[in-house]
Amino acid sequence: MLYNIRGTLTVSDVNFIVIESGGVGFKCFTTLNTVKNIGETGKQVNVYTYLSVKEDAMDLYGFSTLAELDAFKLLITVSGIGPKAAVSILSEFTPDKLAICIASGDAKAITRAQGVGKKTAERVVLELKDKMGSIAVDTNIAQAVSGVQSINESSQSAEAVEALVALGYSQSDAAIAIGKMDKSLSVDEMIRQGLKQLARNL
Repeated sequence: MLYNIRGTLTVSDVNFIVIESGGVGFKCFTTLNTVKNIGETGKQVNVYTYLSVKEDAMDLYGFSTLAELDAFKLLITVSGIGPKAAVSILSEFTPDKLAICIASGDAKAITRAQGVGKKTAERVVLELKDKMGSIAVDTNIAQAVSGVQSINESSQSAEAVEALVALGYSQSDAAIAIGKMDKSLSVDEMIRQGLKQLARNL
């Protein structure tokens, strides 16, 4: 129904914004990432929208990028994830970072989002594992997602990731580091190179 709204940003709150267009103020629930990126009140802005229709309410959701809207639409296809939970997840993660978490099976990281428990996070990973790569905007991130997904095909890579996780690194960070490596390397060499790369990222 509504693809996007372009107009003047008149209100910017923690979880919603108001855009005045054609004399009408559109209240759009949104993520912290969009609130941070959309700019100051009084400026001309554009948001991509999703209209949630329920028996007792019609809520409009707005996002500063198409990638965030696409991630939102994917998240609400997961059983148990409604628009509010999807907004909570996308307030914690950009689409690129969420794609990495899902590709690497890092459900624990997703539980950092307010109101998202372990079982819900695991469903997000399970149901979206093969879909999130398509919304990665950054080319390097898209390549990383592809590399992370290929880890499952290499027992050595998987073993190296497990070792890095045991050393205290997150599943997603470890998977990104190992996913970029030649799969013919030994486990020990993958771990050694992974530790160097992760140390540089600190």
